[in-house]
Amino acid sequence: MVKARKYVVKNHFKGVPKREDFELVEYELPPLKNGEILIKTEWLSVDPYQRAYNTKNKVPYDQFGFQVGVVQESKDPKFPVGTKVVTHKGWCDYTIAKDGVASGPVNNVYALPDLKGLSPSLGVGAVGMPGATAYFGFLEICKPKAGETVVVTGAAGAVGSLVGQIAKIKGCKVIGFAGSDDKVEWLEKELGFDKALNYKTVDIAKALKEAAPNGVDCYYDNVGGEISSIIINQMNTHGRVAVCGSISSYNDDVAKMPKATILQPALVFQQLTVRGFLVWEWYSRWQEGFSQIVDWIKSGQLKTREHVTEGFDNIFDAFIGMLAGENTGKAVVKV
Repeated sequence: MVKARKYVVKNHFKGVPKREDFELVEYELPPLKNGEILIKTEWLSVDPYQRAYNTKNKVPYDQFGFQVGVVQESKDPKFPVGTKVVTHKGWCDYTIAKDGVASGPVNNVYALPDLKGLSPSLGVGAVGMPGATAYFGFLEICKPKAGETVVVTGAAGAVGSLVGQIAKIKGCKVIGFAGSDDKVEWLEKELGFDKALNYKTVDIAKALKEAAPNGVDCYYDNVGGEISSIIINQMNTHGRVAVCGSISSYNDDVAKMPKATILQPALVFQQLTVRGFLVWEWYSRWQEGFSQIVDWIKSGQLKTREHVTEGFDNIFDAFIGMLAGENTGKAVVKV
């Protein structure tokens, strides 16, 4: 029998998640049934959506999330012992999984993509769900054209940093907003953003007007809030907005959501297209995106950075740090 540990969410979060909202449970895994595999976790992901979906789940629940692990025992010929796999089994050190491809991506198990020698941790980052979110959300919704101006918020995060680089690959001018001067420097000097701005210290409307005097064509929105209203109000006719998330409000009380400047005048007079999305929409094409992203990384066109926390016992700290914006690039946990 294998002893396993997992994080169980006991409460619906009120504001910033608290340590006492989680319980670390140790338990014994049952013997494998046909079609099942035993996985030892190597890398875990902490992501904003884990906060956003908290109130949509009945408590208690096992904390979900993507992980990369290695098969220790198998009763599924598709995944022999030693295979590295990606699952959505969340914050646990060992788990039993069964490929539920028919019931959707959250229950699916897939072999870690061919990373051509890159770190397996990318399977929960640039070559995982965040990479697919950047790749498909930007290219399919914004449909960028060379020479256009693209703005990205949350630009130094797991998704935003990839969106900006993909936009550069497609020949666009890229402006990113981030929350520290160090992140601004990284975006400009290492990732090649044309301009990066610290939203905490600049006059957002004025700084954006200076950076994009001819207006904005595409906006990839990771944060929501007033900054998004300001950006949308500076968009060009037939501009496109991909709404990925709203991390600026995830810790706010649902009954006291922040207010922002209305968008309807800009949407109407500039004839804008605004579309929210969930990355599962393109799940059948994820591997297509992963292959392209790996090629871009290997060729040097796309750079990845990870904020690594070590230790299963430190997952909560990694989660809270990510929500506070302490990470540059993808926040991951090495188990």
